[in-house]
Amino acid sequence: MKIIDTHCHLYLEEYKKDIDALIRRANELGVIKFYLPGIDKEVINDMLVLEKKYPGECFAMMGLHPCSVKDNYKEELDIIEQWLHKRKFVAIGEIGLDFYWDKTFTKQQFAAFKLQMQWALDRSIPIVIHTRNAMQETVDTVKPFAKKGLRGIFHCFGGTEEEAKQITDLGFYLGIGGVVTYKTSGLAKLIEKIGLKNVVLETDSPYLSPIPFKGKRNESSYLLYIIEKIAEATNLSLEEVAAITTANAEKVFGK
Repeated sequence: MKIIDTHCHLYLEEYKKDIDALIRRANELGVIKFYLPGIDKEVINDMLVLEKKYPGECFAMMGLHPCSVKDNYKEELDIIEQWLHKRKFVAIGEIGLDFYWDKTFTKQQFAAFKLQMQWALDRSIPIVIHTRNAMQETVDTVKPFAKKGLRGIFHCFGGTEEEAKQITDLGFYLGIGGVVTYKTSGLAKLIEKIGLKNVVLETDSPYLSPIPFKGKRNESSYLLYIIEKIAEATNLSLEEVAAITTANAEKVFGK
């Protein structure tokens, strides 16, 4: 099997002691690529160090996470833009809207999101979207950019069939991770209905570990449990799930 983890924060402190063993475990399963989303200026150095350590396997994105949009968001965006001028990145992400924790900077979140989408369009690279308690606002904000050809992934999708249709109608993909293994999520039933045409795999490590590791540190080798759940829901083999979702990831990021 060839598998791609389209979203994992493997540069965080949680992995400092055993990142080499973690990558090896994932490689043994068949994970060939790890896509590393940006959050804010604090993680850039560690993320780029990891990418350099595993060339051709770890790929850095650049972006300002909506939860990192604060008073200083323009300064954060300036730093990101400087990096985008310095070198190429595979995507801009993770970016989007999050109204779950705090609505203080709603206006600034919209501004940061739109600006970063324009940067992606200008560079003909995809985006990776984080949305929480803001699905309709996110879809509506993406729509005019999608009409101009912007593509990407709605990471950690956990919405309804109607929301999935809105996203895929825009030409975007659904990032499916550990939540699919949670009985209460209803995500396995949704995948059974909509199939894998617009699905990519992710772990969001170190967060959202699949059953039986819920509540513990997540890692890319746990994609196996996500693939098993999807295979069960779709009546496909593990190899078929891996092949379809890997091909989809390559459509987003390139081979």
